[in-house]
Amino acid sequence: MTENKIREDAEQVILHTYNRYPLVLDRGEGVYLYDMEGKKYLDFAAGIAVQALGYHYPGYDEALKGQIDKLMHISNLYYSQPMEEAARRVIRASGMSKVFFTNSGTEAIEGALKAARRYSYNQYGENRYEIIAMNHSFHGRSMGALAVTGNEKYQIPFRPLVEGVRFADYNNLESVKAQINEKTCAIILETVQGEGGIYPAEPAFLEGVRKLCDERDLLLILDEIQCGMGRTGEMFAWQGYGVKPDIMTCAKALGCGVPVGAFVLNEKAAANSLAPGDHGTTYGGNPFVCAAVAAVLDIFEKDAIVEHVREISAYLEKRLDELKEKYSCIAGRRGKGLMQGLVIQGRPVGEIVLKSLEEGLIVITAGSDVLRMVPPLVIEREHVDELIEKLSRALAD
Repeated sequence: MTENKIREDAEQVILHTYNRYPLVLDRGEGVYLYDMEGKKYLDFAAGIAVQALGYHYPGYDEALKGQIDKLMHISNLYYSQPMEEAARRVIRASGMSKVFFTNSGTEAIEGALKAARRYSYNQYGENRYEIIAMNHSFHGRSMGALAVTGNEKYQIPFRPLVEGVRFADYNNLESVKAQINEKTCAIILETVQGEGGIYPAEPAFLEGVRKLCDERDLLLILDEIQCGMGRTGEMFAWQGYGVKPDIMTCAKALGCGVPVGAFVLNEKAAANSLAPGDHGTTYGGNPFVCAAVAAVLDIFEKDAIVEHVREISAYLEKRLDELKEKYSCIAGRRGKGLMQGLVIQGRPVGEIVLKSLEEGLIVITAGSDVLRMVPPLVIEREHVDELIEKLSRALAD
C-alpha cells in the first residue's frame, strides 16, 4: 500500500483532531525514523519527548517481550512484582513517598488535582478548593487538565470547565501572590513550560512559590510530564532547582513509548489526601506498563543517561547559538538540557518544520513561533552536527 493511500484511508476513518504532517512512518532504529519508502529521518522530536531512549535500545524491547509472555493485565485488585518494582524505582529516583500509576499525562494531572483538593478538604473543609495555574501553560485535554491549562484557544469550545481555577503569570511571583485567597488549596505549574514556548522557571520564582505554599499550607504541584525523566540534565527538572513539590506528575519518557503516567506524592500529601475509594484506574500500573517503567529506570541508572544529557546538551546549546548568529530569522534560544526552542521571526515556523522534513529532519513547534527540539536523550555529537547541517539548509530555503 502506498503512503498516499494510507493517508487517504486514514482520513476516512480517524477523527480529524490533528493536522498531521504528510509523513507515514514505518520503523525506527536508534535516533532515526524511516518512512514507508525507506527514507531516513533524524528524530529530534522523539514522539513529543517520549522516546527518551530512541528506538530499540538494548534491554528495553526484551523486558517488554518477556513480560508479554508472562502477564499483561490483572487490574488493581491484586499485586504484581512489576508494579512493586516500578513504584520502588520511581520513589528512589524522585525521593518522594508514594506513586499512583495512570495511563497518560492528562490522567496524572487529574489525579494530582484530586489529591490536592482532597488534602485541603481533609484539613480545612469544603470551602478551600481553588487552584492557581499559570497563563500559557499546558497540562492536558481532559476537562480537569484543560481547566488548569492557561490558553483560551483550548478552553473556549468546552466551557464551562471545572470551576475554582485562577491564573497567574509564569515567572512573576507578585502575580501569584495576587491570586491567593482564603479558598486557595494548591498551585500548579510546569517546571519548564513546554507547549507555551519552552520557558524554564526562574530559580527565584520557583523558590518563591515554594515558600508561599509552605507559609499557607498549599500543595505545590509540579508538572514534569515533558521536562522530567532526565531531559533537563536532572532526573526531574525540579531537582536542579532544589525545590521539591508536594505532588509531581510525569508521563511521556516514563515508559519510553508505552502509555503510562504517574502522580507522585510526598509524605504529607500521601498521608492526608486520597483514601481507598477516592481514585482508581482499570489499566493504570498493570504488569506490562510497569515492566516498561522498571526497564527504563534501570537503563537510566545503569547507562548514566542523565549524566550523558548534561554533557551532550552543552554541545547542543553551543551549536544552536552558532546557528542563531548565522540566521536573522532566529530571534533567540530558550530551554534547558535537551528541551530546546529557537524563536523564529519573520517567517512561519511551520514552514521550517516542513522544509526540515524534506531534509530528513523531524522537529516540531511550541507556541506560535518556536521551533522545538526534544530529541532522544541518547543522541551523540554527530547527531547534533547532523541536526545543524539539515536545519541550516531548511533555514536557508
